[in-house]
Amino acid sequence: MKLHLKKPIVFFDLEATGVSVANDRIVEYSFLKVDVSNERSVLSGRINPTVAIPLEASLVHGIYDKDVQDLPTFKDVAQQIINFIGHADIAGFNSNRYDVPLLAEEFLRSGIDFDFENRQLVDVQVIFHKLERRTLVAAYKFYCGKELENAHSASADIDATLEVLEAQLDKYDELENSIEFLSEFSSNSKNFDFAGRFIYNEENVPVFNFGKHKGKPIVQVLEEDPGYYAWMMRGEFPLHTKKKLKEIKDLKNLTNKFNS
Repeated sequence: MKLHLKKPIVFFDLEATGVSVANDRIVEYSFLKVDVSNERSVLSGRINPTVAIPLEASLVHGIYDKDVQDLPTFKDVAQQIINFIGHADIAGFNSNRYDVPLLAEEFLRSGIDFDFENRQLVDVQVIFHKLERRTLVAAYKFYCGKELENAHSASADIDATLEVLEAQLDKYDELENSIEFLSEFSSNSKNFDFAGRFIYNEENVPVFNFGKHKGKPIVQVLEEDPGYYAWMMRGEFPLHTKKKLKEIKDLKNLTNKFNS
């Protein structure tokens, strides 16, 4: 079943120096845009992460320091990626937990505040895990009846991810062919930041989702434990997490100033 689209959607996959959103860097990217008429276009490339690629990462994706040492950096290609994505929604496999946060970090590291919040985010892995609970290789075989060759190649992974999503729409009657529905269905929680350090509670208030203040509203913690803000801003948290925390603090200060 082809996707029913009201606007373009971009499937993407990243290979990186590791799995830490806060510390690791992209070495390969591949973006597959599907427009409302289901026409497809692709933007792919490798980049110099400006840090050494650990051997354990190279053994997974097959990209070594020598392969990228003379290539552009992420900052060099950032605008090209932005232009390619345009106003499209975004999808991937494990993208809400890894690829989207990692891409956001690279944009922020380059001084670019890319707008992810006004887009639908569809995570095909979450749909798969909710309904079948396996990996992308298993999902591709299960839904598409094919062996996934060149797994951990960004281009092969996004092609497989799109095929899996289309097959999921064919298989499950409960899935609506709507990006809005798929985005909601593939979200495990209502994250306030991409890394899920903060989430919205049942009252739609941003709260802490970790540590000693778990479950408490961010505003309350900033009031009762102001040193916690400084600790987080100094710590090894993702840049996007720090950005969202600062937004709350700035809004709190502005409200206090207005009410004083």
